Amino acid sequence: MATRQVRGEPVDVKNPAAKNRRVLGDIGNIASLPGVDGGKPLQPPANRPCNRNFRSQLLENAQVRAAANKKKINDGAQGITKKQEDVKVVQKKARAVVKRQPLQPIEVIVISPDTNEVAKAKEKKENDAASKKKVTYSSVLEARSKAASKTHDIDSVDKDNDLAAPEYVEDMYTFYKEVENESKPQMYMHTQPEINEKMRSILVDWLVEVHIKFDLSPETLYLTINLIDRFLSLKTVPRRELQLLGVSALLIGSKYEEIWPPQVDDLVYVTDNSYTNKQILVMEKTILGSLEWYLTVPTQYVFLVRFIKASIPDPEMENMVNFLAELGLMHHDTLMYSPSMLAASAVYTARSFLNKTPTWTDTLTFHTGYSGSELMECAKLLAFIHSRAGESKLRAVVKKYTKPERSAVALLSPP
Repeated sequence: MATRQVRGEPVDVKNPAAKNRRVLGDIGNIASLPGVDGGKPLQPPANRPCNRNFRSQLLENAQVRAAANKKKINDGAQGITKKQEDVKVVQKKARAVVKRQPLQPIEVIVISPDTNEVAKAKEKKENDAASKKKVTYSSVLEARSKAASKTHDIDSVDKDNDLAAPEYVEDMYTFYKEVENESKPQMYMHTQPEINEKMRSILVDWLVEVHIKFDLSPETLYLTINLIDRFLSLKTVPRRELQLLGVSALLIGSKYEEIWPPQVDDLVYVTDNSYTNKQILVMEKTILGSLEWYLTVPTQYVFLVRFIKASIPDPEMENMVNFLAELGLMHHDTLMYSPSMLAASAVYTARSFLNKTPTWTDTLTFHTGYSGSELMECAKLLAFIHSRAGESKLRAVVKKYTKPERSAVALLSPP
């Protein structure tokens, strides 16, 4: 048990408890604190009177300070009041001066806006007004009629037919004519060592018969021939694979244009099992790869529809144009002309055969973009092909247009 440390005894430094007791023992020991010399304080003790006289003195001093503060506040309020009165006097004098002096007109300086900004604002206003104005079919036709006042409006009958797109049809055919040469086949017979023009004609004649057998659309036939010629322009094809190329191109064209294309087994059947399903599908893939899947092209039939409409035809006239165009498909020489020129030349030649007067009108010139003199060379080629059709052994197209539902135009003698 620890013993109590006596004040003044030496402290055991090694004992922490004794050290703490030493510190506690120094509390109140004034002689040991700094600033004390020999137990006597260096500073005199503070005078702290605590009697009633001191208390009354403190109270009196507080009252004196409160009175002084109140006086200062009153003096400040009086000063503010005096300033307000001075301001009112000055305002009163100013109003009196204004009343005595007449009002002077105020000069307004107008800064003219920039002329470019005015022009832009005016143009924006006109554009907004034009956009608010509803574009109707009548306004489109009126503008078109002003551009070609001498031509016949061939789209008026389709003003209520949304599928005919009368507002955009001219722009569409302008685009077709711009891009038609991109998909135009080249003259390729000199690059094909195993096939010739006669073999190509036999293939097209056979495809026309298959086309009739499956009751396919005209778009399919024209696209099929286009695919064949474009492929032969790029690749060399042996003779034994020419029919395979034709049937595979027909499969592609049917898939593109028809709702219900023929099955591959049906195409194998029409080739008399000369090729298998796998061979047709492999050739189909080869064609698409070589043409880079570029199938959306303006064929001759696209222009035929428009140009026949521009000629204001009767059924005989329409069938004669289609007859001449399909005869032209069978001949390699027609590849030198663009699809739009072939279509326009078929219309020109048919009107000549049927003695339509005039042979070429302003309406046809406007919609085809060709004059009669520009079509003369191609029209003569179609007339020559037509004159030899009766002597040819390839009868598919002629047989097709000898039927009464096609006005039997193949039976008409060429002029």
